[in-house]
Amino acid sequence: MAQQALQPNTAGSLFATDGKRHPVQDALTAVTLVLGVVSFVTAQFDSLHLLSSWTGLVGIVTGAYGQWTSVTTRERFGLILGLGASGVGFLLGMANGGLFGGLW
Repeated sequence: MAQQALQPNTAGSLFATDGKRHPVQDALTAVTLVLGVVSFVTAQFDSLHLLSSWTGLVGIVTGAYGQWTSVTTRERFGLILGLGASGVGFLLGMANGGLFGGLW
């Protein structure tokens, strides 16, 4: 009984983990979040549509692969936030000039 009181209950937590390390999935989550933030922020400026659309596209691809290989809810939560920001940034970047707009 005393041993049970010392162990944290992670079964009902939103960020429950299986107690193992997942370095690849954690790296994909971090990269997707960073690309999503960069894409979303640069999408607010019309002249930065190249950066916004490319970082959004790479963030979507990275996030999709991360979702495919994710193991825990914590990873999926971060990936969904990054995918959403990347998607909004990508679409706004495409609306302002696209991936190659203004280069030719």
